[in-house]
Amino acid sequence: MEGGELGGALLFLLAAAAAVAVAVSIGVVDFTRPLAASARLDFEAAVSWLIGVLEGSSTAAADAYGAWVAVRAGLIAPVVQAAVWACLVMSVMLVVEAVYNSVVSLGVKAIGWRPEWRFKWEPLPGDGADEEKGSAHYPMVLVQIPMYNELEVYKLSIAAACELQWPKDRIIVQVLDDSTDPVAKSLVELECENWASKGVNIKYVTRTSRKGFKAGALKKGMEWDYAKQSEYVAIFDADFQPESDFLLQTVPFLLHNPEVALVQARWSFVNDTTSLLTRVQKMFFDYHFKVEQEAGSATFSFFSFNGTAGVWRTKAINDAGGWKDRTTVEDMDLAVRATLKGWKFVYVGDIRVKSELPSTYKAYCRQQFRWSSGGAHLFRKMAKDVFVAKNISPLKKSYMLYSFFLVRRVVAPVAACILYNVIVPISVMIPEVFLPAWGVAYIPMTLTIVTAIRHPKNLHIMPFWILFESVMTVHRMRAALTGLLELRGFDQWIVTKKVGNDLEDNEVPLLQKNRKSIRDRINFREIGFSIFLFLCASYNLAFPGTNSYYIYLYLQALAFLLLGLNFTGTCACCQ
Repeated sequence: MEGGELGGALLFLLAAAAAVAVAVSIGVVDFTRPLAASARLDFEAAVSWLIGVLEGSSTAAADAYGAWVAVRAGLIAPVVQAAVWACLVMSVMLVVEAVYNSVVSLGVKAIGWRPEWRFKWEPLPGDGADEEKGSAHYPMVLVQIPMYNELEVYKLSIAAACELQWPKDRIIVQVLDDSTDPVAKSLVELECENWASKGVNIKYVTRTSRKGFKAGALKKGMEWDYAKQSEYVAIFDADFQPESDFLLQTVPFLLHNPEVALVQARWSFVNDTTSLLTRVQKMFFDYHFKVEQEAGSATFSFFSFNGTAGVWRTKAINDAGGWKDRTTVEDMDLAVRATLKGWKFVYVGDIRVKSELPSTYKAYCRQQFRWSSGGAHLFRKMAKDVFVAKNISPLKKSYMLYSFFLVRRVVAPVAACILYNVIVPISVMIPEVFLPAWGVAYIPMTLTIVTAIRHPKNLHIMPFWILFESVMTVHRMRAALTGLLELRGFDQWIVTKKVGNDLEDNEVPLLQKNRKSIRDRINFREIGFSIFLFLCASYNLAFPGTNSYYIYLYLQALAFLLLGLNFTGTCACCQ
């Protein structure tokens, strides 16, 4: 057990203790309220009322409201109240996890911690370009670029990979083309031939079927003899453009630290200011890299491989069992299996690789569904393996099972969606339900602060981010439950549409237009939620109770409505 793991566990316990202490000291925690409403349901009266309604008696109408109150207080309120406390427990789990990660992240930034403090790093001789200056000191590196009908970006990724600084006799660029579009396929092959004529060792690889999707393509690519001879494998998706010194900055971590399996770089984005949609996406990804990845790397040397912009040790891939297509998150799957074998990971946030954010709401939803569903599905498959693993410490097991899987993949989407999109709205019509202020105000405030603290330049975007994430929790909860329960669509894989070179010339329209069908133009799930929230807000405004949520509910309804119409926020006022 290492010092980083002990420190991480201690910080987590301190975060949990601090949260409980603060809650108790300021008196916001009140569990004295009974779990269920005290009113009793008189079923005999309810049946008599129903008979009276069917018979049309005059007393039935007079007793209608009283019967509704009895049903509401005796049957509906206890169920909702139980859901409230369940969501609040999950919310506490989530806020403790978020505070812990933020404390570690801020601590890393405050002391200027770098991966080089923990893992040896020395520059390789020469600049990586001159073969006459010690190319034998450079290990063989395979650069894999999986792609599928990537007409918009294939030239960018191939060019960036072919221009990496590394001796030409020690690097192989492998383009794994699963394209079904014959035009795209011919153009990618032609581009590979063009770079081959310039002296680049580039291989164009295709398959007869798309079995296993990306995982299947990567697995097939590793079966070639030249791939087996490569010591390290760098992976870039089709829209990623690494800087020319990427390998010079990352490979030394692997070369000088035999226990390290993966070096992960951070993503940067070429279109993060294109629209309000891409701006809030950037906040989501910045939190992931600046907080979650950094905290995992600094404490437990474990985090999820992001599927691209990383370099793997070939031996570690083979030791973990290679690429598997059993989930839609083959990157996370490999990372977990490698960790269970005792391998360590390094996250280098100073190295950034340019990429592209989804430019449409539908594309982003599909991407998030695949990731959320795949993560929950992997939890289902790997929980037992993690629990019985012998090559990792109990602390790292706890971190993986509780923080990495349970809280982030299941608790976060479920608690946020049910509490703020369902319970809070219907509570305005059920006064017997008790919603403590610390659950509906202080916890969301804390989560907002820990998210914004690493994004001071984006404070003006925070209100939009909060409303946008409120909408996205519906998709993430549906995806998490789909993956966890293996419901229909849990293995669905849709490649995210790219824009590429057309990014500056063709703006995404304010309302995405698709002439195929009305179902493609309008997101009915979001429209339905918008109507539901609007009705709840109007009820709360017309019949104010002990709590007034109508302002927030109206804003939520507006957010669901705009995204239901595929609004992306490209007008100047949104940017």
